[in-house]
Amino acid sequence: MRAMVLDAPGSALHPAELPRPACGPGQVLLAVSACGVCRTDLHILDGELGEPRLPLVPGHEIVGTVVARGEGVEQFALGQRLGVPWLGHTCGHCRFCTGGHENLCDDAGFTGYTIDGGYAEYTVADAHYCFPIPEAYGDAEAAPLLCAGLIGYRSLVAAGDAGRLGIYGFGAAAHIITQLAHWQGRTVYAFTRPGDEDGQHFARELGAAWAGDSATAPPDEMDAAIIFAPVGALVPEALGHVAKGGTVVCAGIHMSDVPAFPYAILWGERSIRSVANLTRRDGEAFLSIAPKAGIRPEVEIFRLEQANEALARLRAGHIRGAAVLSVR
Repeated sequence: MRAMVLDAPGSALHPAELPRPACGPGQVLLAVSACGVCRTDLHILDGELGEPRLPLVPGHEIVGTVVARGEGVEQFALGQRLGVPWLGHTCGHCRFCTGGHENLCDDAGFTGYTIDGGYAEYTVADAHYCFPIPEAYGDAEAAPLLCAGLIGYRSLVAAGDAGRLGIYGFGAAAHIITQLAHWQGRTVYAFTRPGDEDGQHFARELGAAWAGDSATAPPDEMDAAIIFAPVGALVPEALGHVAKGGTVVCAGIHMSDVPAFPYAILWGERSIRSVANLTRRDGEAFLSIAPKAGIRPEVEIFRLEQANEALARLRAGHIRGAAVLSVR
């Protein structure tokens, strides 16, 4: 099969011909049709997330069809379309798994990081961690729902019932969650990179009531803010605009150091929290609500062999919506 492979952090992906994988007990073999290109992939390539499996096939926003089933797999049929997210496996018996927090399992496996992912024609996945894809979405359109959408959804839940919601970093996750928050009746304030007028216009198109750069104050105090950008300096910036009792949610898997800030902007029972990974419950809930909310991911499509170009454009902030590799 064709695949794009990472040999070492800091290097570009290279095309390779690899043996088509075989599925073991409890696994499905998928013919990959599309795979999203996520900022987490950049963190892996740049060595900001330690200890990836090497050599590695990246990619954790996978859409494909079942072409083989391992022993014990009965919940999915041959030919069925499935999605594979970042969370690829958990131990199932630790205190986090048994307590409803499998996203925090210390023995978890992650697609496209410790498990080969979807930058390839075929991939194997644990059937218990796959999701049926809603019929409302095409393959490329569905791919970013599987991380940008799921992590965005978990972050939105962490923000509570905030009526006035700030979103920092208007990339793939933000463009999906803005649509959901607008559908829920929230007022969204979108913060982009300085000078990104196109991004601000895009945010308003998707329902944001206001859009400006990250150094600009919103028109009102916010009840909560979600930070998707991996920029630690945005934490005190967001805290300074959040009302008493409000929450700042750090949604990325990696963030630069948070600078010191005065206690006064935290006082008033404001809180800072992070979001780590996802649970299967998040996936079931979000993929159920996304079609009802009318969420339409905007995607820019690249061929599998153009993975490095897609990653470079993502790094430069030149992707409107989400980048997706079309594998077939």
